[in-house]
Amino acid sequence: MSPLHKSTVRDYLARVNDSEYPKAKAADLAKKWAFDYWDGDRRINYGGYRYMEGRWEKVARLMAEHYGIKPGDKILDIGCGKGFLLFDFLKVVPGIEIYGIDISSYAIDNSKEEIRDQLQVGSATALPWKDQTFDFVYSINTFHNLHNYDLDLALKEMERVGKNNKYVCVESYRNEIEKMNLLYWQVTCEAFCTPEEWQWWFKQTGYSGDYSFIYFE
Repeated sequence: MSPLHKSTVRDYLARVNDSEYPKAKAADLAKKWAFDYWDGDRRINYGGYRYMEGRWEKVARLMAEHYGIKPGDKILDIGCGKGFLLFDFLKVVPGIEIYGIDISSYAIDNSKEEIRDQLQVGSATALPWKDQTFDFVYSINTFHNLHNYDLDLALKEMERVGKNNKYVCVESYRNEIEKMNLLYWQVTCEAFCTPEEWQWWFKQTGYSGDYSFIYFE
């Protein structure tokens, strides 16, 4: 995720104290996973989540090279949103089979039209595929939005449907400053874990794949 994750200046207190969209109101709207979360006011979340040519292609290319993804492989994006990364995967490795699942019906309805029939609404806790279906399974910025009981199920499901190659990216914190920044900035996070706690979760659920963390410095 390093090509996309750049340090930015964030006004954490303004996020909490905004008069029109104070933190609690923004979170309530965001957790509906509908228009406000994706394409509503920037003070709620994305402020317009649109496809940008080449933006996700850098990530797709790095993943494809690292995991040796080749034509004919099946890949799954858990928490695929509008499917932008999956769409760019097809550019990088033509001939792969792509699948995506997301809790947001709004995201699927407004996904890339070219791949919409490969995406579906559903939960990470009950993936509708057989054991070891996919050559590569990944989830980016999704699992920290789950409560503990759902996080447990989701990691086990990810392990179940994947073969060898898996990757998870989640938000985390290493100190009290990063913890406070995360608490102030996030609007959907439910699992607030240090890297050591995330590693405990991976071991507890039998998740055997790779992982990385995003910090709010």
